[in-house]
Amino acid sequence: MPSSTVAFADLLGRCERSADHLELRDSYAPTDRFEAWKRGERVDWADRESWWHPYDQMIKDTVARGVSIRRARVVSEPVSEYIKWEHYVTHANVTAGEDVRWLPRRQATSIGLPGNDFWLFDGVLLRVHHFSGDGVVVEDEITSDPEAVKLCATAFESVWKRAIPHHLYRI
Repeated sequence: MPSSTVAFADLLGRCERSADHLELRDSYAPTDRFEAWKRGERVDWADRESWWHPYDQMIKDTVARGVSIRRARVVSEPVSEYIKWEHYVTHANVTAGEDVRWLPRRQATSIGLPGNDFWLFDGVLLRVHHFSGDGVVVEDEITSDPEAVKLCATAFESVWKRAIPHHLYRI
């Protein structure tokens, strides 16, 4: 069960320049949306009202304030079914204003990566996600520890430089 750390919306609301998100897992806990996609149900991207969520609006509002939001995903290839779905629904992230890139894991061998997914806010505050083995968030940790921030910031920038923009990444 996620901890009672500061809510993501509050962290993003305080953000002034940048919010960077690094994802390192090939699967996360399944959701209803993922299960529907596996059954062959697809989103009608032309009907924004049917898929636009509060998260999307929060991202759009944050980007409108001048905050850069970048998401990088390190993925194994061939990609998992979950990553295929994530690639498909990333249309919503991009529409909301996120800049998303994908890095094949084989191209990340020489990058020092942290052990966990994270969000880095304004280059000074981390929200680290701790997952169970089956991809359920167990706890989110907030830290401004300089060593952790430096490691995560450096890792993110290294991944970002090598990663493929979403619109060019083919599965």
